[in-house]
Amino acid sequence: MEKQIIGVDLFSGAGGLSLGAEMAGITVKYAIEIDSFAAETYKVNHPLTSIIHADIRKITGFPYNSFKNQLILFGGAPCQGFSSSNRRTNTRNNPDNWLYKEFIRVVQILDPQWVVFENVTGLLEMESGAFFSSILTDFQHAGYTCSYSILNASDFGVPQRRSRLFLIGSKNGVQIDLGGAQPMPQVTVRDAFCDLPILENGANTDCLPYSCEPDNDYAKLMRNGLTQCSGHLVSKNAAYILKRYTHIQQGQNWAAIPPELMENYADSSRCHTGIYYRLREDQPSVVIGNYRKNMIIHPWADRGLSVREAARLQSFPDWYIFKGSIGFQQQQVGNAVPHLLAKYVFQKVVEKI
Repeated sequence: MEKQIIGVDLFSGAGGLSLGAEMAGITVKYAIEIDSFAAETYKVNHPLTSIIHADIRKITGFPYNSFKNQLILFGGAPCQGFSSSNRRTNTRNNPDNWLYKEFIRVVQILDPQWVVFENVTGLLEMESGAFFSSILTDFQHAGYTCSYSILNASDFGVPQRRSRLFLIGSKNGVQIDLGGAQPMPQVTVRDAFCDLPILENGANTDCLPYSCEPDNDYAKLMRNGLTQCSGHLVSKNAAYILKRYTHIQQGQNWAAIPPELMENYADSSRCHTGIYYRLREDQPSVVIGNYRKNMIIHPWADRGLSVREAARLQSFPDWYIFKGSIGFQQQQVGNAVPHLLAKYVFQKVVEKI
């Protein structure tokens, strides 16, 4: 009888990694998440997984931690401190940057055959690579042969240019080459948005029917036969912000806004290039991240993105439901790992089992 491949998801968030693991044939038994709304989102979408809503630092064991089947422990410690765009917290002194030690601690509890550690690419740059070297050393001291790669989600059917770091550890001395995959045809923002409802600034009707039939494979994949879906919630921007939007063409950012409309900024010239960026419909999206704070603009409407539009850019299928207020839903979507990217990584691991 073929052994079942069991997964445990640490720092699960809304469940992007788990969804990719499940699509690769892994049975995710447990997930740990400290945020109550993210845990609720995870629970409603992964009903067969036991979600442990707790601070991982307080977990000393699992209800059943003697897995007789192949076990994959996976997850990504909160990555804000590792981000190259967040210089203030990108230091060894930030306590959040040590949460990966909790990953190592759980590895020692469960002793899985495989580990998949995911994070932002800025982790490689921190302290000129010394911080990542210490992470590698920790996994190696725990008995794992490690391999790692940077992958861009847009090469795996995701309509977003989002690079992530994946580290894979094997207790059996196996190395996995994640590179060399033939990039898939790029999916554009237009492909992702083509059949979604037409919305206004501040739209707050959660569930709506589609505006038309899908005309491309990606939209059909996300929709999967549904006639309506949830998540059509848009932040309500003030009139002065909407006025700024009207000056920005696709592919432009805050620099296209007349200076007199940016007077509330102490020095608008120091704005990040991702601020007030209007998406190009003919290309994959830029990294959405905190898309409400960054004021990412819909390609052909003068408003921000709906939760569902952002979810499509992250490759969440339309049946996926997000819980909590609009702000918490936006955070969950922006923080997630695109599951189509995660699916590829887990498939490479499953091939070696």
